[in-house]
Amino acid sequence: MSIAKTYDPKEAEAKWYSYWKDNGFFRSTPDHREPYTIVMPPPNVTGVLHMGHMLNNTIQDVLIRRARMQGKNACWVPGTDHASIATETKVVTMLKEQGIDKKSLTRDKFLEHAWIWKEKYGDIILKQLEKLGASCDWERTKFTLDPDLSESVIDTFIRFYNEGYIYRGVRMVNWDPQGKTALSDEEVIRKEVNQKLYYVRYQVKDSDRFIIIATTRPETIMADAAICIHPEDARYQNLKGKTVIVPLINREIPIIEDSYVEMEFGTGCLKVTPAHDLNDYELGQKHNLPIIDILNDDGTLNEKAEILVGEDRFIARKKVAKLLEDVGQIEKIEDYKSQVGFSERTDAAIEPKLSMQWFCKMEKLAKPALNYVKDGTIKLIPDKFYASYKHWMENVKDWCISRQLWWGHRIPAWYNAANEWVVAKTQQEAITEFQNQGKSTDGLRQEDDVLDTWFSSGLWPMSVFDGVRNPENAEFKYYYPTNDLVTAPEILFFWIARMIIMGHDYTQLPPFKNVYLTGIVRDKLGRKMSKSLGNSPDPIQLMEQYGTDGVRVGMLLSSPAGNDLMFDVSYCEQGRNFANKIWNAFRLVKGWEVVPAPATAAQKITATWFDNRFNEAVKEIDEHFTNYRLSDALMTTYKLIWDDFCAWYLELIKPAYQSPIEQETLETAKSFFEKILTLAHPFMPFLTEELWHDEIFERSDEKNCIIVASYPTVQPFQEEIIKEFEIVQQIISEVRSIRNAKGISPKVALPLAINTTSIDFSKYEQSIVKLANIAEFTLVNDKVAGAVSFLAGKTECFVSLENNIDVEAEKERINKEIKYLKGFLNGVEKKLSNERFVQNAKPEIVENEKNKKADAEAKIKILEESLSSLH
Repeated sequence: MSIAKTYDPKEAEAKWYSYWKDNGFFRSTPDHREPYTIVMPPPNVTGVLHMGHMLNNTIQDVLIRRARMQGKNACWVPGTDHASIATETKVVTMLKEQGIDKKSLTRDKFLEHAWIWKEKYGDIILKQLEKLGASCDWERTKFTLDPDLSESVIDTFIRFYNEGYIYRGVRMVNWDPQGKTALSDEEVIRKEVNQKLYYVRYQVKDSDRFIIIATTRPETIMADAAICIHPEDARYQNLKGKTVIVPLINREIPIIEDSYVEMEFGTGCLKVTPAHDLNDYELGQKHNLPIIDILNDDGTLNEKAEILVGEDRFIARKKVAKLLEDVGQIEKIEDYKSQVGFSERTDAAIEPKLSMQWFCKMEKLAKPALNYVKDGTIKLIPDKFYASYKHWMENVKDWCISRQLWWGHRIPAWYNAANEWVVAKTQQEAITEFQNQGKSTDGLRQEDDVLDTWFSSGLWPMSVFDGVRNPENAEFKYYYPTNDLVTAPEILFFWIARMIIMGHDYTQLPPFKNVYLTGIVRDKLGRKMSKSLGNSPDPIQLMEQYGTDGVRVGMLLSSPAGNDLMFDVSYCEQGRNFANKIWNAFRLVKGWEVVPAPATAAQKITATWFDNRFNEAVKEIDEHFTNYRLSDALMTTYKLIWDDFCAWYLELIKPAYQSPIEQETLETAKSFFEKILTLAHPFMPFLTEELWHDEIFERSDEKNCIIVASYPTVQPFQEEIIKEFEIVQQIISEVRSIRNAKGISPKVALPLAINTTSIDFSKYEQSIVKLANIAEFTLVNDKVAGAVSFLAGKTECFVSLENNIDVEAEKERINKEIKYLKGFLNGVEKKLSNERFVQNAKPEIVENEKNKKADAEAKIKILEESLSSLH
């Protein structure tokens, strides 16, 4: 095929993705090879691709493509999560638009609507991931409500229940009044909110004295069970054992003492409302206080409030404040900022609520999951997240696993008319169990609640290979444990820890070996990207504008592991320019006329240098991948291609205008081009596959694709050759800089003299003459009077400019450089004269400082000699 003048990403992306997919390049089945497995963190079926997804899945795709090219059996399992709350919210909204109220539907009828919605919208994000180039084994796509996964979830619930980990009871939970369901901590978003702080006067019984209590929630005073003071607070010593009257409802409550109260905060008194605050609940349990729940499930006041029954909690807040003001029991009102929890899905303010729920005991289950990370069996990358993981796991609380929803895994518990229950997989098994216990089966009904989504996703690495139902199956034994998990740190405890817990409980093995924790995608002002702020670009539009490879490169260039990335579209532009650079370099090579001849000595030396530099870069890239520094791995690849290959290697071997290139040199260049394409492929899959199939490479097998080409391995290289060539590069760059500084045309050839005995520069003469445009190249053993001098490493070079040189300006330049170097040398000498530094620093650091001192002294000497040679 003939290569077009410009690269068309759209054409290449559509063509090659279909080709890879249709020809089974993404498919994985167990065989003799080493497996490399990634399970995709399943996005919600309600979701569409956002910048976080793009980052996360680009990283996964880079890892899986590289493993595939390394000859491993690469298996990337995709899928989606049923997302109970989010999906049910979407379906309820859809039904409202159709004039249907969820309350008017049976559970089965509602689920019919939910499945219709899922089939229509649930796979949108997976199709978008295809556009990103995600090389998943799509035949393995799983959904957390698939029958086999659902059975695994139910079996696990029953197993945990029988093992004594799951129980049912009344506990304080996060309650979403809009969704009317309990939430996990992860589903609660903390926001700073502007509020009012109300100072309310509580009258001490049989006294004219009042206690002032500061609260942001006056609507809950009707649920107060006590007033708490610190036992050592001198201000309230005479109130011990007394009672106060709750304003508006005139209920008498005790004054209790507890060191939990902070004397310095507020008025030093605390109203205790056990039904509506977790800390108050624990205080109430300690002091045996009554629990007065004044809120309905929808956040309205119930009969226990005695006043404003049926009012929404926020309307009631204003009305209670007004009533308190009317009776003179508001001391003052202040503006106040505080953190308030909101439902991630409905954005409703969360209510702490005592509720009958299903819970999972976590303390014993958490210990092995902590040990895996503690002993390095599972590596968190970066390891800075270990401290928070350790804190969570050592302070873990029982997990509320039930949700008051219809969409999800229905809890396998069955009740009789007496509200007694059994846990069983089917109704018939429940009947048998009731009978075995000698209990009635009248009024048999199944639990209405479903399981927390995190319960099912906790099984994900096992259930996608059917390892829960059939742990002896060949696929599970081959692919599990998986290798790398790529996800966000905010679900380190809520998902990652639970996968480790469940994986260990079932298999006594960890579910994965490494956890790569990505950062948050932020804009250039440091704000988290979100639709509400309007600062998040549409990933699909970005790919349309800059090409998928360009966007992938842009994301990864700004993405150090575990650190937030400040994203700007300029990174995508840089990625697109990189793709164009590679494309144009290929067009250059392809356009050369060829003559059947061997390479020249200069071309062979250039090839030897690049071969060594290539292997040095491969070693660096491998080290970056080993340490999960993908951004650094990409940058090393970028510099190798842009700088070393395009700017130096190709320019050095490029034939003169309209002249042919030697056959041997062209074949070597083509070989190098293939190698750099394989290095770039994991980052830039479409462009590299497009170029790989050009006729210049004469591929006979259509399935000889770069996606399965061999990834480069490090071959022996000589650092001295690379360092020597770096001196050559410095010489060429310095000559060019002198031209620019003196305003001399690039077309004017200049004489160059090199004073050295350590390097044989004669072998580089043709290269230096060509790229620096040298008229006369000489090797000397002394200074060259009247010439501009510079250092390349420790090598002194001279460019004679005849009448073009300004001697005084040159003297000024050299004097400035000497002054700078002497200042630098002074700093190094101070450090080396510091005994504490020399004794405490690592030997290699001290040695490095000594080398800096020697280099500075040598450069100063050469510059001083150059200065004395100027007339």
